[in-house]
Amino acid sequence: MKLLFFDDFRLGVLRGETVIDVSQALRDIPHVGPQDLISGLIERFADYRGALEEAVRRGPGVPVGQVRIRPPLPRPSNIVCMAVNYMEGGTRAAPAPINAFHKSPSAVIGDGDTMVLPDVPATIFEGEAEVAVVIGKRASRIGAAAAMDHVFGYLNFMDGSARGLLPAGNTFYQMKSRDTFAPMGPYLVTADEVPDPHALPVRLWVNGTLTQDFNTSDMAHRIPRCLEWVSAIHTLEPGDVLATGTNHGGLSAFQDGDRIELETEGLGRLHVRVRDDLRRTWARETRLDRQRKGLEGTTPQLTGKYAPR
Repeated sequence: MKLLFFDDFRLGVLRGETVIDVSQALRDIPHVGPQDLISGLIERFADYRGALEEAVRRGPGVPVGQVRIRPPLPRPSNIVCMAVNYMEGGTRAAPAPINAFHKSPSAVIGDGDTMVLPDVPATIFEGEAEVAVVIGKRASRIGAAAAMDHVFGYLNFMDGSARGLLPAGNTFYQMKSRDTFAPMGPYLVTADEVPDPHALPVRLWVNGTLTQDFNTSDMAHRIPRCLEWVSAIHTLEPGDVLATGTNHGGLSAFQDGDRIELETEGLGRLHVRVRDDLRRTWARETRLDRQRKGLEGTTPQLTGKYAPR
């Protein structure tokens, strides 16, 4: 089942190219906002699935192109992002030590929304294509063998980054938790529709040019191990998000006016615009392009405020 919020955060189910409003079927779930509603549904999905399926059978629906799609998880309690969690297409000799960071829930935006690049002296702004896991039931100190029982579903996730901010070593918080730096969606896909989350093609386009193209089979620490490790540090609740990382080779500079598209097989295509009021520019090369030229680091800023002199 594909769940999504639309228009004024009505909860719907996507059937083909049609959105069915299922809000009435869930009216007895206590909530004061859309995140409470989707988290409550996730926690008690078995109780409501029949009512949802009946609503979908009966509902006339609206063409998805006629609605405004909203983030499927507007304000999760936790957004945990795995760091350096890919083998980078076989270029790494061994997995990096397992690691992660928190991303602010206020960073969430949805399909068709705009990632805004802030006025800070970052050396580059990037967005990483990722598959994210959505937690289905409370997870605290779970073992890897039981971890997948705690997964409700999956969605596209983009990890925005403002890299190179000083002081050195004071990185993840100010780099990752900027407003608008966590696009996700367009919808949440239940786990039964994803036979193997470790065999999914993931692609990202910048202005129609394919820049990231990898498969989740390249993941270094797989989802059960990630859930085991994270839940040993803190509890995960229904509706929380665990982003599983990316292959960094295709990353390139996001800049003003860019049209970004992220698609994972079975999870739909997420569309995001980029706005930079400073109109800074970078070359369009990817990290892999630079590696092939024998160049180190990310492409330098070319013009605009904070450009090297």
